[in-house]
Amino acid sequence: MRNFSLHLPYSAVSLCAGAVGVLAVTYIGLIAVVMSYAALTVEFSQSVRNDETAVAGLESQYLAAMARITKTDYAAAGYAAPIAKVFVPAKSVTALR
Repeated sequence: MRNFSLHLPYSAVSLCAGAVGVLAVTYIGLIAVVMSYAALTVEFSQSVRNDETAVAGLESQYLAAMARITKTDYAAAGYAAPIAKVFVPAKSVTALR
């Protein structure tokens, strides 16, 4: 009977130590990915808040302008209502004519 024995060039301890090293580097890399994702998420949420603040400012300016226009007394400003209303009949007009 022949004696078959498997001779690996490395010992089991060195293979396990290498696997642990690879897993440790992978773990550290995954932590770095998660931390960068968290930083990007926080930065994005802050930019959304800044944009909402800018939109709120523009909205308040718009509402103030609309209130000013609504409260304007056009007769006191010198405007007068039209005397006659004339309606123009519509014809089908295209750009090619």
